[in-house]
Amino acid sequence: MTKGAQSMDTPTSTNRNPWSWIPSLYFAQGIPNIAVATLSVVMYKNLGISNTDAAFYTSLLYLPWVIKPLWAPFLELRGTKRFWIVALQYLIGAALGLIALTVPAPFFFQATLAVFWLVAFSSATHDIAADGFYLLALSKPQQAAFVGVRSTFFRLSMIVGSGFLVFLAGRLADMTGDMAKAWAIVFAILSGGFLLVAWFHSRVLPRLDTDVPSSVSSNPWSGWWTVFSAFFRQTGILSVLGFLLLFRIAEAQLLKLVIPFMLDEREVGGLALTNEQIGVFYGTFGIVALTVGGLVGGWLVSRYGLRKLLWWMVAAMHVPNVVFVLLAMIQPENLGIIGGALVLEQLGYGFGFTAYMVYMMMVAADGPHKTAHYAICTGFMALGIMVPGMFSGWIQEQLGYQNFFLWVVICAIPSIAACAFIKIRQDFGRKTEQA
Repeated sequence: MTKGAQSMDTPTSTNRNPWSWIPSLYFAQGIPNIAVATLSVVMYKNLGISNTDAAFYTSLLYLPWVIKPLWAPFLELRGTKRFWIVALQYLIGAALGLIALTVPAPFFFQATLAVFWLVAFSSATHDIAADGFYLLALSKPQQAAFVGVRSTFFRLSMIVGSGFLVFLAGRLADMTGDMAKAWAIVFAILSGGFLLVAWFHSRVLPRLDTDVPSSVSSNPWSGWWTVFSAFFRQTGILSVLGFLLLFRIAEAQLLKLVIPFMLDEREVGGLALTNEQIGVFYGTFGIVALTVGGLVGGWLVSRYGLRKLLWWMVAAMHVPNVVFVLLAMIQPENLGIIGGALVLEQLGYGFGFTAYMVYMMMVAADGPHKTAHYAICTGFMALGIMVPGMFSGWIQEQLGYQNFFLWVVICAIPSIAACAFIKIRQDFGRKTEQA
């Protein structure tokens, strides 16, 4: 290990105000996520890949987030969270540059998918380290209070990705007449920016006395089993898993088809929007609404606790999906109506999703293995997104957009049922809770 790596791994008592690093850390966490989840879908749709193939293969890219709990315990046992955060950010920046190089190739679909897999694996591992660092650096009340902040900056990265970069790809395509070249430029810009963020974090992330490898066992396999099995010995684990897997079953399908729906021609049931329009209305106004919903949700949970707000958040998560049924039925041409509908749905999604985030924190809060247990929670969340998303393109092509969105609304039923079985500690998340 180099001297620089050793210095990154040495815990000290350097503590910083959370505002100095949480915004940038979660902005960085969002960039590769949005590249895998959204930019890949828009790019493949622009380059002629079918809804079925785009939804199936981009959903498979969630697999690293699904299986990351299998290697999360090793991050507890080897190195510090700070070291892993910085090292992985440099790797992600380099991988985004590789996408820029492979987009113009004749075999672009296979080549870019392979590099997206590298981005996804690195990003999933980065999430483990970043979320673990967050749990180590903050008290429980701070964790709940900063849910809205981390969500806000994660969403801001989405504005940059699904808003500005999608808009830029459309504008560059108009200027160059070459959609592949436009996307290559976009990913080159993204790569350079992410490498700068990695450098910034190598300087500003605090060094924590608690950020040290776990001493659970000298045998890494034994340590892995100790950490992993402890999660599944929790009381009520079946209801926990049911909630983690089912809460987003409707949204998982919706997310994969919203952009194809907006891009497709009206003759096939779409809205025939341009990349630029999607970047503005969905990637900017919609994400701002998503951010506001997350901020309000985090503030209300810190004030009243998750238990009192759960059912309001469940309703906010699922009821606004009806707007896509109406958009598919009416196919309005007025951009104000389309934008307003997107803002309403995203506002509800942002508010409701806060419940999911805080619940995962509650599940991981107790015991010495917070990082690994939170990673296990997010792994099940990713599985709950990946499996429904894989088949959403095929379902849409069989049903058409209008019936597909009706199907999405019906899929809220198992999500609501899962919420009825979970147990939430009294006042969890409130600022008055003791750390």
